[in-house]
Amino acid sequence: MSNETTDLVRATLKTRYRNEKIFKGFGVAAIVASLGFLVLLLGSILIKGYPAFQATYIKLDVPLTAQALDIERDVSDAELRQASFNVAIRTAIRDRFPDVTKRGDLRKLYSLWSSGAEYSLADYLQNNRESFGETVPLWILADDEADALIKRNLDLTQPIKRGKFKDDPDALVTRLNDAQLGWLQDLKQAGDTDVRWSKTFFENGNSREAEQAGIRAALIGSAYVLLITFVLSFPVAVAAAIYLEEFAPQNRWTDIVEVNINNLAAVPSIVFGLLGLAVFINYLALPRSAPLVGGIVLSLMTLPTIIISSRAALKSVPPSIREAARGLGASPVQVITHHVLPLAMPGILTGTIIGLAQALGETAPLLMIGMVAFIVDIPQSVTDPSTVLPVQVFLWADAPERAFTERTSGAILVLLAFLIVMNLTAVILRKRFERRW
Repeated sequence: MSNETTDLVRATLKTRYRNEKIFKGFGVAAIVASLGFLVLLLGSILIKGYPAFQATYIKLDVPLTAQALDIERDVSDAELRQASFNVAIRTAIRDRFPDVTKRGDLRKLYSLWSSGAEYSLADYLQNNRESFGETVPLWILADDEADALIKRNLDLTQPIKRGKFKDDPDALVTRLNDAQLGWLQDLKQAGDTDVRWSKTFFENGNSREAEQAGIRAALIGSAYVLLITFVLSFPVAVAAAIYLEEFAPQNRWTDIVEVNINNLAAVPSIVFGLLGLAVFINYLALPRSAPLVGGIVLSLMTLPTIIISSRAALKSVPPSIREAARGLGASPVQVITHHVLPLAMPGILTGTIIGLAQALGETAPLLMIGMVAFIVDIPQSVTDPSTVLPVQVFLWADAPERAFTERTSGAILVLLAFLIVMNLTAVILRKRFERRW
């Protein structure tokens, strides 16, 4: 080989190596940028959502006497719920701030505590009947505006700054006036405020009062919807996959069916919502905003995903296993049920879990069937009005109160946690039971 040819080959190799390094650099940069954006997104959600898991409580010495509650000691539970708990709480507030006497100032003072405090007091007295007739120190849930200020641990004596909260996170931007801030500062200095783990976020349903709003109704609604989705989609999808992969003849009709299954997997989810609205609600008159309808709609949407993954799992089983079973006299059904299906089950379950995780995050089809309703009560069955976590996030994101921003991010964190657990379960099942041939 001449020197000119050698130099040309070396120059070509140098150019190729340089291009490979550039291409590899672009790939690494893309991965780093993707991870950076992911960390930024999750970090922003975590910072905004973590306060939703905390709640501020303010201590009051509440008189649980017959005079304050306007009831007798030995009353039934139903009569106890009708007691004047709100009067008892306001009496305790006036005793705590005896200098506040004007009606307008008292109204602003009362607003530092949650409007649902009377229900908490009723629950306490119902579970602690021995406290009747005593003045008991109780921690009462604070209003959302007071809760936001206490959780941020701000100096409540500084002047109120007007502007947007996001422009200056340390600014004292609030709807409370100077008098309310003074009362709140007095409670804080006296040690009568406490930030705790928020049980209301996980125990309550939705509420128009941000400090009382919770995700329990949405969690149970999501569980019901996923249960219906699994019960309807899993057996049908697995049966369809077994027939198409093991028994169906290869002709034009099966080709059409396979093409349509692949096309259904790419159909926008809102189309399935329109189908559910037109068929299941308007024609079949199933209950609107019920997990039953939501589960049916999501099962239709999930079917193509489970069928495709199930067929791939069945196809991955070596033909030699089928031939060996037939050689020993097994019928076609026995070959499938005793040999092929158990070996393909890890892949089938993985595809099913991924399909259910996709269904858990859907919003558009459920909006079309009315699951966007304001739901306070906890659903007791699949026919009760309900909502799901993604729809709850949608509703809270549109609320104007700042505390709902925290709850929106908190609900997103809970939803992400469920999705991560479901995907990890799919990975563990595949790693645990998968066989390599």
